[in-house]
Amino acid sequence: MAQGNTGTTNFNIMIVGQNGRLMYEAVLFAASLRANSPDWSGQLFVAEPQNGPLWNGDPRIPDGPVRQALIELGAQIVPFETKHFGQAYPYGNKIEGLSVLPDGEPFVFFDTDTLVTGDLTRVPFDFDVPSASTRVSGTWPKEELYWPGYAATWKSLYDKFGLDYESSLDLGQPEEYWKRHLYFNAGFFYYKCPKQFGARFLEYALAIRDDRPEELVLQELNPWLDQVALPLVIHSFGGRRDALPQGLLDGEITCHYRLLPLLYARESDAVVEVLERVSEPNKIKKILKQYDPMKRMIYQKRGHKARALFDQNDLPRREQAIRNALKREGYWMR
Repeated sequence: MAQGNTGTTNFNIMIVGQNGRLMYEAVLFAASLRANSPDWSGQLFVAEPQNGPLWNGDPRIPDGPVRQALIELGAQIVPFETKHFGQAYPYGNKIEGLSVLPDGEPFVFFDTDTLVTGDLTRVPFDFDVPSASTRVSGTWPKEELYWPGYAATWKSLYDKFGLDYESSLDLGQPEEYWKRHLYFNAGFFYYKCPKQFGARFLEYALAIRDDRPEELVLQELNPWLDQVALPLVIHSFGGRRDALPQGLLDGEITCHYRLLPLLYARESDAVVEVLERVSEPNKIKKILKQYDPMKRMIYQKRGHKARALFDQNDLPRREQAIRNALKREGYWMR
């Protein structure tokens, strides 16, 4: 596998696919990847959790049109056993699923609710220096009345795993401000080897979940566990927050939209155009129409009505305000 610093075309991509919303998002992701990044020459892996005692229902993608569409779009569906997370923490799929990717081949993980809006080969990945999404707000740790503070909370985690805490800090940010600390959104991340990265991600996540430092006693770990462990993993492999130029991933080339109502409410006209263009072919349309939010938002044009509620150049500062407006007007669906 090629590992150049610029113009890299030959790396693998992993998303998670399972029965329900994620399998339709996976089709949309794969369609946008093929349409907008034709020079990318790696393999798209759809990691599929297998049925087992940690799931309330069968999480596998059923045989039929969705599965066939993913294969026709060039995806390889790879099964993995859920041994540690499952229904109680489905975000753990991105951790456990890394185990079935090819050993020693560079990879980029994307959350399934992502659109590829540009050419991924323009991203100057250095797979020796891992990183992740910096499109993040201060969601963790949460300030509490009797908590020890940001520094003590994060330092307890670095100490737990024998990592150097001081070198992780952004000293340009004030003390006891969340941005001083290494913190990522787990919407994408990458490294030169999925098995090394996945094994350490699993080790750290389980150790935090099952034996947290006392400084974390007041902190909620669901759904934040993956985002608590991720910066520690990246730092342990010599990664950093500024490993990629700003404005490419989570910018010109990908959009982590999360839910379709949020996409229509706040993303650019260019993102909406990509969504509607890649979902238009009849083969794709027939599949996505099976999922009610996509049927309503994309094909029945409710997305445009939701979009008209907002000025995309002057959005509410808090996402909750956007969600509340969408709910109030009947456009919230997931």
